[in-house]
Amino acid sequence: MIASVLPTYNRAPLNFVKGEGAWLIEADGRRFLDLGAGIAVNALGHAHPALVEALTTQAQALWHTSNLYHIPQQEELADRLVEATFADTVFFTNSGTEACELAVKMARRHFHDAGQPERTRIIAFEGSFHGRSAAGIAAAGSEKMTAGFGPLLPGFTHLPWGDHDALRAAIDDTTAAILIEPVQGEGGIRPLPDQCLKGLRDLCDERGPLLILDEVQCGVGRTGRLFAHEWAGVEPDIMMVAKGIGGGFPLGAVLATERAGAAMTAGTHGSTYGGNPLACAVGNAVMKIVADPAFLSDVRARAGAFRQKLEGLVAAHPDVFEAVRGSGLMLGLKCRAPNADLVTAAYAQNLCVVPAADNVLRLLPPLNITAEEIAEAVTRLDAAAKSVSSSC
Repeated sequence: MIASVLPTYNRAPLNFVKGEGAWLIEADGRRFLDLGAGIAVNALGHAHPALVEALTTQAQALWHTSNLYHIPQQEELADRLVEATFADTVFFTNSGTEACELAVKMARRHFHDAGQPERTRIIAFEGSFHGRSAAGIAAAGSEKMTAGFGPLLPGFTHLPWGDHDALRAAIDDTTAAILIEPVQGEGGIRPLPDQCLKGLRDLCDERGPLLILDEVQCGVGRTGRLFAHEWAGVEPDIMMVAKGIGGGFPLGAVLATERAGAAMTAGTHGSTYGGNPLACAVGNAVMKIVADPAFLSDVRARAGAFRQKLEGLVAAHPDVFEAVRGSGLMLGLKCRAPNADLVTAAYAQNLCVVPAADNVLRLLPPLNITAEEIAEAVTRLDAAAKSVSSSC
């Protein structure tokens, strides 16, 4: 008999009932140090006072009206994002998956209205992850996500990661956009080098496609800048955002330049829940904290200390770990031992970590994790590595 909850998840045998900062409390009272943050969602940890206050205050006033009416909290958050980024305009969604759907539609509609309706093709890359909707799985193209769900949405070309010659050869008069994550998350914490991102921007300017950046996982302070592409000094035409922007409340967004978004006029897209008062009240509270240059400076300092300790961990366990990857507090341990074994061993140490492709262990702690908690995390990772090593 099928379970009442559709069994599409391979869940760990844990039941968390409360969260405090970087900690999760299990139903039996055990305290787990959380280096997953809900897969980079809980940017400010669990039950952050500013987010709790924003949510409860708004909940006592107004939850939802739909986008039939003006939403002051939505307009305030859009203004914050426009002021802090390249964007001229913002559309709010409930998730990164929905942001992907709109990003694809926006790029195609841009060229349709520009008199180039043949430009519909989106170039994406091996190892990518853009959500699990029709457009998302078509963009990623991996057999694991697409098997059994055909026919797939057409119009996507998949290229090897880092193959510049293949990329240049793939662009033609039917190409609408290049879609890429500045740091691949599910693909194994693979940062795109700054010079490559600059090259992509130059190539788009030269050949005409729009540049779409998926910063659902790597954005909102995760790399130590508000958005990861800022390290390369480039600007996209369209950007997908979600996860951290809601701090745990479902919220996503598509940010765009005026040129890229101009064709999305009344009636071309919509969302019943997207950008409702509750979500945007929390999003504003997140942005007030995360967009502060002093906060981002602290993230970079914590990230530097964490990475240094992780390099020592890799050196201490060469049979278990191969290297440290990533940027800011979006870090990965490339493993020699099976990463699934390390996830299980970490649970035994009351530590939550997240697996990724390419046998990588993802470390995505809250951005406000303390120095003491970082030290404790590495101690527990060390114990987990010793357990895995001794069992080999």
